Amino acid sequence: MEKPSNAKTRVVVVDDSALVRGLLAEIINREPDMTCVGVAADPLVAREMIRNLNPDVITLDVEMPRMDGIDFPGKLMRLRPMPVVMVSTLTERGAEVTMRALELAAIDFVSQPKIVVANGLRELAEDITDKVRTAARAHVRRLPPAAGAGTTAAPGVRPAMAAPSIGRLSTEKIIFIGASTGGTEATKEVLMNLPPDCPAVMITQHMPPGFTSSYAARLDGLCRIRVKEAADGDRVLPGHAYIAPGGMHLWVERSGANYLARVRQGEPVNRQHALGGSAVRLAAKVVGPNALGVMLTGMAPTAPAR
Repeated sequence: MEKPSNAKTRVVVVDDSALVRGLLAEIINREPDMTCVGVAADPLVAREMIRNLNPDVITLDVEMPRMDGIDFPGKLMRLRPMPVVMVSTLTERGAEVTMRALELAAIDFVSQPKIVVANGLRELAEDITDKVRTAARAHVRRLPPAAGAGTTAAPGVRPAMAAPSIGRLSTEKIIFIGASTGGTEATKEVLMNLPPDCPAVMITQHMPPGFTSSYAARLDGLCRIRVKEAADGDRVLPGHAYIAPGGMHLWVERSGANYLARVRQGEPVNRQHALGGSAVRLAAKVVGPNALGVMLTGMAPTAPAR
């Protein structure tokens, strides 16, 4: 049954910190189009709350007692699919768990500071509510019973993917991908189906510092092409994908017969540093007809699960 267009988005907040639960509920309740209908200290409590309150979106802490941010989304998406926004900490472990959650279920994530949580979350209020709105519009699908936290490729193994070969293209050709909210999964699907001899791929994905290296490492273990976080001056090679570091702009420059990756700090636009549209427009000037631009929203239509 469709939700009325004027109905508020119903949100359940799941976090083991009482401070964070209170702040997120306050941020959500300030918005005229959404309401926090419940808060839970751990996923087991949240499971009953979700069953009883039927929310539209949940926000979920990465690391919690009794069940972490990988196990819970996997179970949730098999039993009661719904949009999830992860609230992730800026730690190596937080980045790893967040990337896995995005593969399983999460629509997007908010990166909270490790210290001064109250001030940090208030500064991120607009980002949090924007991502809740986007998640509320997503159509999520039920994970198959076999899918879950344990279904990952072994480290260093490049699984064979059934994908049509696009042939050996000129090394002059470069694919530019810009991805926004929810785009991490869409980007993964594209890269996993590319053959080892494909043109170089430059990726601008909205993601904060500290997470792009984990994301690149994860993709490198899953894809037949090499995937890395871009570094300034990297030679752009076929069969390789380069991901813009969080908080940085990425583009290419010609150097003789080669192309080099350029990574620079820059002023954010719409609160984002890594801008896919800007990268694609610049690519058209530098690479010309050998550039292929792809814009991914990440919100690909799927059959509604409920």
